[in-house]
Amino acid sequence: MHSLSDPLSRRVCVAPMMDWSDRHYRHMMRLLAPRALLYTEMVVADAVVRGRRARLLDFDPIERPLALQLGGSVPATLAAAARIGADWGYDEINLNVGCPSERVQNATFGACLMARPALVAECVAAMRAAVPLPVTVKCRIGIDDEDSEEFLFRFVDTVALAGCDTFIVHARKAILAGLSPKENREIPPLRYPTVWRLKRERPGLTIVVNGGLTDLAAAEAQWRHVDGVMLGRAAYHDPYLLAALDRRAWPAPVEAAPEPPALVAALRPYVEARLAAGERLASISRHLLGLYARRPGARAFRRVISELAPRPGASFAVLEAALKAAEAQLPRAAMA
Repeated sequence: MHSLSDPLSRRVCVAPMMDWSDRHYRHMMRLLAPRALLYTEMVVADAVVRGRRARLLDFDPIERPLALQLGGSVPATLAAAARIGADWGYDEINLNVGCPSERVQNATFGACLMARPALVAECVAAMRAAVPLPVTVKCRIGIDDEDSEEFLFRFVDTVALAGCDTFIVHARKAILAGLSPKENREIPPLRYPTVWRLKRERPGLTIVVNGGLTDLAAAEAQWRHVDGVMLGRAAYHDPYLLAALDRRAWPAPVEAAPEPPALVAALRPYVEARLAAGERLASISRHLLGLYARRPGARAFRRVISELAPRPGASFAVLEAALKAAEAQLPRAAMA
């Protein structure tokens, strides 16, 4: 279900991942998953307003549809950052109410804001007044001991009254003290039925589930209960998982995902343009290490990139060498 003012489909989404879902990764994923909704890393709203905007916000038009995720808790600052993001060409503004890191908590945003639903509502209202784009919220099912369904529903209802009709819900609670962000993605148990009940009881909202979805069957099963699924690290480590999901999500077919050699060839103009702009190959190639996941040649592909891409002056030829090393494994694998 989508409101008339929000044409974006969220049936398949790629999660905002700190240090991972940068523009290089998103460019590759768009070539593999032409219809998925991509998200930026979390960008601090104050940095958008006061910092180097081009470095924080620039993207290639191929990445769209693309959502900008903001971190913050000051309504006026978030509104200003949202306005800048809208002018930059983003398709959605998302507020991070799910990150459990201590640094984010110290800045009073992320998951700790679930304890302050009225403030989140103020932030959403300010952003909605500032931009014509959808304003959405990514949250957890709860925090610390506040992990009842009633707590989640009160939070969602309060924020929805401010005009947010789309919630991306990580189906784990966050432990705000004592667990690292990595542990918070693994230790609190997954509770998908809580998210499913939220959709059943609030059918007018768009609900996207996130967390623990590591294979195609598990992700597809979620569509029986919610409007969309968001994959993060599973899609990062195995990009073709997302490519397969993207092709099962909508009835209209699209052409098959390009195999790794064709994908790398399609990336060549982008890679060479970024290298000419002063980027290092390693900052781009690190996102390609999963291209041969679950395939023969994976180790050889990773080895060549890991050894050669960090060297000064490394060029696109490194990726060609990595492909050659990986493909050389295929005949032996077929005969095995």
